[in-house]
Amino acid sequence: MTSESSGWNSAVAFADRAIERLSSLGIPSSGSGIELLSKRELFTDPLVARQVSMGGFCRLIPTADGWCAVHLPREDDLELLPAWVGVEAQSTEIPWDGLESALERQKSVELVAAAQELGLAVAAVPSGDDQQLIDRGTTNVARPWIQRSVGTRRSGMTLNDAVVVDLSSLWAGPLCSHILTTAGARVIKVESPSRPDASRDGDRQFFDWLHAGHEFQSIEIETEAGRTELIELLEHADIVIEGSRPRALDRLGIVPSEFVEKRPGKVWVSITAYGRCGPWRNWVGFGDDAAVAGGLVDVAADGTPSFVGDAVADPLTGLLAAALVAGSVARGGGATIDLALREVARSAAHSTSVVW
Repeated sequence: MTSESSGWNSAVAFADRAIERLSSLGIPSSGSGIELLSKRELFTDPLVARQVSMGGFCRLIPTADGWCAVHLPREDDLELLPAWVGVEAQSTEIPWDGLESALERQKSVELVAAAQELGLAVAAVPSGDDQQLIDRGTTNVARPWIQRSVGTRRSGMTLNDAVVVDLSSLWAGPLCSHILTTAGARVIKVESPSRPDASRDGDRQFFDWLHAGHEFQSIEIETEAGRTELIELLEHADIVIEGSRPRALDRLGIVPSEFVEKRPGKVWVSITAYGRCGPWRNWVGFGDDAAVAGGLVDVAADGTPSFVGDAVADPLTGLLAAALVAGSVARGGGATIDLALREVARSAAHSTSVVW
């Protein structure tokens, strides 16, 4: 990579376009594109070619026919490696050398499919369009989301004093909530006491910035009483932000469109790695590997890909989500919005102007 990074420049340009959209809707800026994409303590020089993510848990590894991003941020991930590629971790250290040896003999598509079946966040650098995009109807890179009108709109609806229930974690969803807070919304962040937001264990200043002014509510959703409490919150919310794979909501009996239909003007935004519909709807992913899946990488002359920024699909998606929610509210709401990290990264990689 030279002193210029086309992927980084494309990501910054995409972020700036989302910020411009927010500004046009009267939402104050939380910073420039560069400032928001480089907000975390982990962030270092974005112009350095890296096959290791800034967080250190994701690596780009060559396969028999391409490259895969292997992301192993959870302790439980190590227990799945023997079933995936026959590599065993001898300690809490990730056996990267063994994984590199195993992956070089296998094809990317097969590796990704086997990993995702086990719940591992593994993605391949794409080689073209795929059935996931076709089935979701998101082959148009200028509109990397699915928005549906549901129920009825509400006249006079604004973000000021709107009640937002945020079930999301990490970066994308909380950034969306953070931006809505600056517009006057009341945000209630819901966490399970047994599975709190994992970003609490990272950069605390960053976590506090994302959640400044938010209310926190702990609900054990695995219990009947907890589910009842959660459903009551969701029913009275003006805006819901969640980042659960569909099977998680299905298990709780929560159907987003049904909640939106019951309350005029409600907006429900789902932010997941691969979207709420399509053959990859229950695949797992995070900011770094989802960006790779979307083709938001820099590629050297010899074909070696490098990561772009720090978990870049997360802040890009959070910004876009906030702009879409604000736009929907301005029209009276009554909508579900389905955003996939992978598809937002793909849109940014193509340097396409978003068609709002």
